[in-house]
Amino acid sequence: MNFIKKTIIKLLLRSIGKTYDGAGLVLPEAKDSPFSFFADWFQQALKEMPDQANIMTLSTVSPEGRPAGRLLLLKGYDERGFIFFTNYQSAKANDLEHNPWCSMAFWWERFFRQVRIKGPVEKLSAQESDDYFKSRDRGSQLSAWASAQSKVIANRAELEAQVQEYELKFKGKEIPRPDFWGGYRLLPEEVEFWQGRLNRRHDRLRYSRQQDGSWKVERLAP
Repeated sequence: MNFIKKTIIKLLLRSIGKTYDGAGLVLPEAKDSPFSFFADWFQQALKEMPDQANIMTLSTVSPEGRPAGRLLLLKGYDERGFIFFTNYQSAKANDLEHNPWCSMAFWWERFFRQVRIKGPVEKLSAQESDDYFKSRDRGSQLSAWASAQSKVIANRAELEAQVQEYELKFKGKEIPRPDFWGGYRLLPEEVEFWQGRLNRRHDRLRYSRQQDGSWKVERLAP
């Protein structure tokens, strides 16, 4: 790529931007707990953008100290934490086995809002994972059995052959949850709410869990 093309690309990137004009956040309006705050924002996102509200980026750190992020779906939340499901032999699960700390990031463009959540994870109980697995459609259940997530495979045909194998194995039967597949709960230690404002003077409120279980709320510079 010559110098002129490189310069054009740089100029194009500099021109990309967005004006944020969301409603402001003030500390007196902040909830006592980040969970009720999150629930308010999540319900608004669910109403206006139902197909995207629970999309989040989960970031983990490998045993070698290398960060990795990927898009996942939030599958539940309450005052204990935030739930997602995966293959326990996947790359992300291997990261979490060595370092249980991770982060979630939500972006709700319709409202110019971002939420970041940090903390360690714990595995869900077998019953909790079983209950969710039963709620999945049969095709997704078969895929959980057939896919050795994150492992190298020769081609698409290899995956499809595995699916067919399990289709025959469980034909006419209820499909049980594989013991290598299940859920995690992120136990939040820090939750940050970001609201886009005009002229890049955004609002940021950070909740930090204290030793007594209460939450400290602080405003951060944008």
